[in-house]
Amino acid sequence: MRAKTLYNDYGTAMRKLLGGRVQKLAIDAHCGCPNRDGTLATGGCTFCLNEAFSPAYCRNSSSITEQIERGIEFHHARGRHGDKYLAYFQSGSNTYASADTLYKYYNEAMSHPAISGIIVGTRPDCISSEKLDILEDISHRGYVAVEYGVESTDDHTLAHVNRGHDYAAAVAAVSQTKARGIATGAHFILGLPFEDEAHILNSITKINALKPDYVKFHQLQIYRSTPMAAEFEAHPERFIFGRDYTAEQYISLIAKILQRLDKDIAVDRLFSLAPRSLILHSPLGGINPDMLRTMLYEHLSKE
Repeated sequence: MRAKTLYNDYGTAMRKLLGGRVQKLAIDAHCGCPNRDGTLATGGCTFCLNEAFSPAYCRNSSSITEQIERGIEFHHARGRHGDKYLAYFQSGSNTYASADTLYKYYNEAMSHPAISGIIVGTRPDCISSEKLDILEDISHRGYVAVEYGVESTDDHTLAHVNRGHDYAAAVAAVSQTKARGIATGAHFILGLPFEDEAHILNSITKINALKPDYVKFHQLQIYRSTPMAAEFEAHPERFIFGRDYTAEQYISLIAKILQRLDKDIAVDRLFSLAPRSLILHSPLGGINPDMLRTMLYEHLSKE
């Protein structure tokens, strides 16, 4: 038995839904972000470093089609062969463009013969009825999910990290998207400033009420050259994941989250590892993901 059998695992659910092993292919559509271009702010969220989640095969690739093909080659070279592929519009805010432009991007991805659907990562404040019309139309041709970067359920935290929207925006966006019959994901960062373990666990009640189809949790990774890196150096006491925090403590926290999370909500991610060269501090250091999954399995098996 694997750890993922002890909770509602998104990967397992997707295999059943699409009929095979699913591999995501990251796409950079260069949509930008209103929190960087001056619409809301120019500095972006204090924790953000776009390079940390933009694979090399996305760079220097202008077309969606080229990125899909390079992504398949990238994963094949590493022994990761999918039966089904999803184009994951990951970098930036991928509903932050005109409706015509978005339709062009999504349609190009869906027209590729290897693609069974798309996942669109975006912000809760970058959605509209017109854009949901497009996504709903695309959903008749394959799997479509909109993955909202919520990050925290606390408005004080969202303001502190310069997120540019409140939690009510996330509630509205998820509700409107689900009403169209489109799958919804919600992304949360664990360990943002001033959020201790009790705060994190209390937030699960709000997440259960939000009712996304799936969630992503991962530990706060503090990237070099970001405003949060400067904050961590100046005020380490604000962070639950201090320099003495261990991987075992993080796994224990994840287990408590899974115990509280509504079983109807699938779990897509519980930790994330960016290139070491970009990280100033992470509670998981450079621990191999397979080892982390083994640690989680052992912990959950004892419950």
